[in-house]
Amino acid sequence: MASTIPMALSLFHTFATQYPGGKQLWTPPSVATTPPAAPASQNPPPAAPSSAPVNIPANPQGTSASSGTTAASVSASPPASTASNLCDNCQLRPKYSDGKKVHSYCSKSCASQAKLPSQPPNLNSSIPKSANCDFCGVRPKFFDGKRTHPFCSKACSKGAAAQKPQLKPNAKATGTSAGVCHAPACQKPAHVNADGTFGSYCSLAHKTLGETICLMCRQAPKLSQSHFCSTLCADDAEKNGAMVLEVPVGHATFKSVADQFKASWRHTHKVCPPVRRVYKIVVARASMASYEAYQTTVESAGHFAGQGRSAGNENRRWHGTRRECNIGDKGQTQLCQSSKCSLCCIIKSSFDIGLWGTKTGWGRFGKGIYTSSTSSKSNDYSHNECTSNLKAILLNKVIVGKGCKLTQDNVALTAPPPGYDSVLAEKGGSLNYDELVVYDNDAIRPSFLVMYEP
Repeated sequence: MASTIPMALSLFHTFATQYPGGKQLWTPPSVATTPPAAPASQNPPPAAPSSAPVNIPANPQGTSASSGTTAASVSASPPASTASNLCDNCQLRPKYSDGKKVHSYCSKSCASQAKLPSQPPNLNSSIPKSANCDFCGVRPKFFDGKRTHPFCSKACSKGAAAQKPQLKPNAKATGTSAGVCHAPACQKPAHVNADGTFGSYCSLAHKTLGETICLMCRQAPKLSQSHFCSTLCADDAEKNGAMVLEVPVGHATFKSVADQFKASWRHTHKVCPPVRRVYKIVVARASMASYEAYQTTVESAGHFAGQGRSAGNENRRWHGTRRECNIGDKGQTQLCQSSKCSLCCIIKSSFDIGLWGTKTGWGRFGKGIYTSSTSSKSNDYSHNECTSNLKAILLNKVIVGKGCKLTQDNVALTAPPPGYDSVLAEKGGSLNYDELVVYDNDAIRPSFLVMYEP
């Protein structure tokens, strides 16, 4: 008899503490202790008789259908008698009050997300973590009807920006001084290399995007064989031409131009300087149309595309000239109005064979427009008449067509030899390095402005 007294006292204590007033009946431990929670506006339902077990509908998510609270937490306390002050969607932040009424959600983002169709219960466990906000990791990323944003709300976006990593003063970085991904709208830390330096992107996907980004809008990947993502961006660029658009350092176009500069530097007694900036030159639409018309004419006569070459046998060639202003330096993309700045004049209106001889007084192959496949040769003609720590050189599109190979000077030429479209002056004879000469203004257009160390 004495041994049963402690057990009776324990049961009495449980009844008194968990069910004040003695209005609720005790339920066997093997059965769930509370029925489903009633809506906050209603009184709790009466308890079931002790002889009838209380059955709660199965919930595969382990949550209450009304509030998202786990079954474990429900069983530990009686049903709530007042409405929760937390957002009905995220259950993290207080509901928004506009001074007149308390809304069901904390923000417009949560209100929008609550209206989205829910996932089937058996799929909830397999939702990828990447589908949630990159900052809080709890709420789904915001979808505006066109694209999914990295964060669930403006609050999380600002929170991520405030916590972006900063390099220590003695840390090294490649591509970015803050160690933050270069991809549009991304604030994630950039990849850390084995030597402790930062890369330019946080992931392979963002690296691909950064390398192919549209040079106009810088939001979407460019189209194949184009510098722009759409005809809209291409039209916007051309109608504002002539102008220059800076190419990001990690872009595939930057690498292509810089690699050509380095590979074609053939002066062995001079160290090839590093390329610091590359700008895409956008020429006026009418100027580009006349170039393409000339290209079509040359292609029709030579059928170069059928031989595996580009239409009109188009090639990229270097040209060095005089720079009077600071275009191409950091933040300098405005063309100057000086008629003596050869660089800006070429960018604005392309090459003019009528100006032949005004600077050099002669040409080995007569009255033509001279370029070279050797960057170090064109470097000799690049001159600054301004204060700058960089030099400028142009990489141009040239319609070579059928080139006449020459190794000896012919200063009397005013056109290519009959049956040819250009002159290919080859190394040897009177030349140490190659030259390409065209005799028609429409055979050439500036394509890139390249800035490099002297």
